[in-house]
Amino acid sequence: MPGGDVELAEVRAFLAGVAPFDGLPGALLDSLPRKMTMQYFRRGTAIMAVGRNNDDLYVVRSGAVDVLNQQGRLVDRGGIGTCFGSTTLVRGNPSRFDVTAIEDVLALVLPGATFHAIAAADPGFARFFDSQRASRMSEAAATISAVETVAGVFKSRARDLLRLPASVVSIEATIQETAQRMTADRRSSALVMQGRTLAGIVTDRDLRSRVVAEGLSVTDPVPTIMTPSPVTVDADAVVFEVILEMVTRNINHLPIIEDGTPIGVLTTDDFVRAERDNPLFLTAEIAAQRDVAGIAAVARRLPGLVETLVRQDASADDIGRVVTAVGDAVDRRLILLAEAELGPPPVPYCWVVMGSRARLEQALGADQDNAIVIDDAYDEAAHGEYFRALATFVCDALVESGYPSCPGRIMASNDRLRAPTRVWRQQFDEWMTRPVSDAIMRAGIFFDMRPVHGAVDLYAALSDHVAAVAPQSRLFLGHLSRSAVAIEPPIGFFRGLVVAKAGEHRDTFDIKGGGVRAVVEVARVIALSHGIRAVNTRERLQEAIDAGAMDRSRGEDLREAFEFISYVRLRHQAKQVRSGQVPNNHVRPDDLTDFDQRHLREAFAIVSKAQRTLSHVHSVSFMR
Repeated sequence: MPGGDVELAEVRAFLAGVAPFDGLPGALLDSLPRKMTMQYFRRGTAIMAVGRNNDDLYVVRSGAVDVLNQQGRLVDRGGIGTCFGSTTLVRGNPSRFDVTAIEDVLALVLPGATFHAIAAADPGFARFFDSQRASRMSEAAATISAVETVAGVFKSRARDLLRLPASVVSIEATIQETAQRMTADRRSSALVMQGRTLAGIVTDRDLRSRVVAEGLSVTDPVPTIMTPSPVTVDADAVVFEVILEMVTRNINHLPIIEDGTPIGVLTTDDFVRAERDNPLFLTAEIAAQRDVAGIAAVARRLPGLVETLVRQDASADDIGRVVTAVGDAVDRRLILLAEAELGPPPVPYCWVVMGSRARLEQALGADQDNAIVIDDAYDEAAHGEYFRALATFVCDALVESGYPSCPGRIMASNDRLRAPTRVWRQQFDEWMTRPVSDAIMRAGIFFDMRPVHGAVDLYAALSDHVAAVAPQSRLFLGHLSRSAVAIEPPIGFFRGLVVAKAGEHRDTFDIKGGGVRAVVEVARVIALSHGIRAVNTRERLQEAIDAGAMDRSRGEDLREAFEFISYVRLRHQAKQVRSGQVPNNHVRPDDLTDFDQRHLREAFAIVSKAQRTLSHVHSVSFMR
């Protein structure tokens, strides 16, 4: 590391504020600066590339980078404190991602040998990068799914949305001349040119905040109020990347460049006109909201989006992932608003979701299931009020945003569901090693958990513990298995669809309770009994097949049955949205086609067969 003791001390102070280095013992952290080097990368430099070897970990000291997958789609965007390069160190070369400097980047570089030595000495350090790798791979898959599911604007290029040429002024222009040009052209911005070079941009906001509010003279030169060297994108950039650029940087005007020359300016209004209910735009718009009312207004468009996706014949899996992504975006934005109001958290924490949201399978009408895992440094007297206020803010705002309170109070606003890691571990141990049947039935949802915001390593440690202990907890698995097989799919002895005979939902069957839930619980038991870490039901079934825990033919049949049942459920909800009803899970057979009824009967029969197989396995094995 070049420089003297002062620079080394600065590097140490920087690392002490960056995860996961902030969790290292003091002596180990003290030794790191001398083992690292500093490298500079100009904007546009490819730091890592798909198919190329990498043997170092990079930590961004200044600037920003984009991480793209093998299809060239954006997986992550990181600024100061972002770590990259760990995937090749953990899984081996070559790289599966491109990493490009989108600003001038100054990076601290840690050699691979030192990385592995630290990971061996500190399990928390190792878990952090395992979780980061898994998160990026999952995000890449989810992004591909969402992009490939819906056609239209998010397969378009930036140039496709440009409607009119940009308003342009010379760098010698005055503020008044610039405002006059914008007025004549009916534009909300003007590009300031120095010859053929883009020197800056001026917007309506600049005229308000930098001229009127500051009392500047309109005869002053325009460079005094312009934003110099503005961020630009190429005309052939994919539109969803343009949206991410604008959301990440909190800008409303983005110049579009072709062959080095600006050809127009995209604004957020252009995206609204282009496709108001596209899922990627919806999540980006949520991230840009500044208050709960704004988030709620955007989230209320979700039912319309689902109805659109059903009409486009998207799969149930894709729709579930889109609905989940929107819910995650709502959670994250509300949490950030809460932190902005309350201040930074006193100790690290991880906001987790459970149930269908955790499994990436959320449909319409779902209530909220969430909790908080807090660092073991948590002290109730010192920190309790902060996390109580944060949870109350977020859970109340979720209700306002269309996510009802959980009837069973499985919410972070419940004092019992905000706890340090050690308490969560004790609770899971009690469920797994001293199970009580009724308690296990209620606790099943907690075994479908996924981190949404915060210190992911806290969740990872808990997940590691459950995966290690569950396969040996035979009595616990027996209780879970009995719960799974006790669910009765709505199919009779002669394969007729069984409906409720009385009550509010007379002449309907519960497609969630008797179909979706049955497969979810069967897959959960199999996953936990074989140490499978996947939470998504389809992934659990596929990993069980690959591990030999399920017969391939039967496993694939069950997976396809789950897809069909889930799709009919979503189509039922979309129809309710079109007719102005509140979406539910109660389907009337008379509303289904003969084709749907026939295939639903077959799907429910497959589920029943899987339950009988699980019942036999649990009676032979789990109770030994």
